[in-house]
Amino acid sequence: MSRPRILIVGAGFAGFRTARTLSRLTRGRAHITLLNPTDYFLYLPLLPQVAAGILEPRRVTVSLSDSLPDVRLVLGEADRIDLDDRTLHYTGPEGEGGTLAYDRLVLAAGSVNKLLPIPGVAEHAHGFRGLPEALYLRDHVTRQVELAASADDARTCAARCTFVVVGAGYTGTEVAAHGQMFTDAQVRRHPLRRGMRPRWMLLDVAPRVLPEMDGKLSATADRVLRQRGVDVRMGTSVKEATHDGVLLTDGEFVESRTLVWCVGVRPDPLVESLGLPMEKGRLLVDPHLRVPGRPELFACGDVAAVPDLENPGSYTPMTAQHAWRHGKVAAQNVAASLGLGGARTPYRHRDLGFVVDLGGAKAAANPLGVALSGVPAGAVTRGYHLAAMPGNRVRVAADWLLDAVLPRQAVQLGLVRSWSVPLDTSSPEVARVPGGPGRQQDASARSGPGAALAADTDGRGTGAGGPGRARPHDEPAKGQPGSGTRQIRPGSGAAQPRDEWETAKGRPVTGRPGPGAAEVRSEAETAKGRPAAAPGDEPAGDQAGGEPARSQERGGPARNQPGGESARDQAGGEAARNQPGGEPARDQAGGEPAKNQPGGEPAKNQPAPGAPPPGGRSSPGHPAPGPVKRTDVADEDSAKGDS
Repeated sequence: MSRPRILIVGAGFAGFRTARTLSRLTRGRAHITLLNPTDYFLYLPLLPQVAAGILEPRRVTVSLSDSLPDVRLVLGEADRIDLDDRTLHYTGPEGEGGTLAYDRLVLAAGSVNKLLPIPGVAEHAHGFRGLPEALYLRDHVTRQVELAASADDARTCAARCTFVVVGAGYTGTEVAAHGQMFTDAQVRRHPLRRGMRPRWMLLDVAPRVLPEMDGKLSATADRVLRQRGVDVRMGTSVKEATHDGVLLTDGEFVESRTLVWCVGVRPDPLVESLGLPMEKGRLLVDPHLRVPGRPELFACGDVAAVPDLENPGSYTPMTAQHAWRHGKVAAQNVAASLGLGGARTPYRHRDLGFVVDLGGAKAAANPLGVALSGVPAGAVTRGYHLAAMPGNRVRVAADWLLDAVLPRQAVQLGLVRSWSVPLDTSSPEVARVPGGPGRQQDASARSGPGAALAADTDGRGTGAGGPGRARPHDEPAKGQPGSGTRQIRPGSGAAQPRDEWETAKGRPVTGRPGPGAAEVRSEAETAKGRPAAAPGDEPAGDQAGGEPARSQERGGPARNQPGGESARDQAGGEAARNQPGGEPARDQAGGEPAKNQPGGEPAKNQPAPGAPPPGGRSSPGHPAPGPVKRTDVADEDSAKGDS
């Protein structure tokens, strides 16, 4: 008799606990497969300490392969579930597709950032649900403080050192508390203008901080935040977000370069595609965590609306504490349904209390209903986290000890860029990479710090497993790689970063007009070793390898370039006509080489290669000779980096 196949989707608190418990209960009598985008379990409650530089990123991650040796790990994201055929289709981390069959399916896909229809939020805000977002926030805050310290303008300095956190729940409160301490420590080493200090704002429409928790816990957290200098504003939220700041619902405009979105979470969109009964985006299950009418389907964690037997008529909240307990009960009931365990067990819980780490020795906790604050609360909070973590306890404790006696290292690692962690994403645990696979995003998030790549919003993009290609008339998202060459103002001396593939291959960057300027080549061009061509260019007739007519080594600038005229790539292999001062190319069979081509003589009235234009210096109207840059970008703003 073949062993039953159990498939678990997601390795968060619920999925990890389900897999670990099932492995112990079945003792090799079942095939257990775990599908997850990453190879680690993330201990989310300590993520604010990663953003604040207290813990190193790997401290809050637990290897799935090491901790679940009897469970098969498959890296990927679920795309579609066929309930009738009992199969799940997924996409791997490199775009390859796959199918997994199952006899029992446990959905524990977790949650993603909760979005609200507020103008500008999707473009300019960042969430806090995954490790990439925490790493990005750490780099971004460090960069803003360093830029503010060197700013000449007081207004710019104040804007860069103003950090707005929306959502005064568990996550937002901890982010603001740790963030204020982190930036205060930075400015002691990088002093700002006289009389200025970093300003953290915590906004929420709720009447108090931590509205879902005990009143004493809320009062303690509010007091600590205000004493530390956090600007706590209850009953206030964001009306509109822009690149320069946020407009609040009370009419005030706050100049800022940082907007952290912690308003809550929503279930993973995967469960919406099943066509089963839902409750506020969550899949309805019975007290045994099984989907009614589907004996092979179980759900737990944030994607499941689990009846709260302690409060009839309500459902258990979306918290890590409940998800961890869901996982254990789901595993017991799955094993029971296969005859590999005892009797089925309904989910019941007893509130053990909550802990909120406010940084340093400050915390708020109510273990077993006993309200604590100050050092005792801090000790209970850290003890609880060490006990709850399924691994890395010694490393975490060591980092806490080192943080108590040594200054934190405030450096930018540059590992995660702004466009890699858009707010509107169904995979906050995975940083987006140029040309990498990913779920399709809303096409409205095309620009700004939280923009999606054009390839990710196109049906022909990377979701099919290959490098995405933007639609012909799509404008590339500003400041993002993978959307074609970005423009640089001639003579600015700014160097553009190279694409990931180009850097890996060790190839030099094609030159472009203006001293010190470098051009980004596309993936296809890099692979073939060819210089970049503008959209619509045809290869010149008799050139080796079909080099584009516009990318000559010593030709004059093409039209639409600063100070130049366009090249008219005519059919029949003729070279570009109407070059400044030049003559038409004669690339006919047996003819002489085209002028201004490598090996040919220079066009008439053209300055010698490398010679400056009349007047002795380069200018936007007369760029220095060199390879002609591409014209497939919208405007010069594309060259701007993260703010």
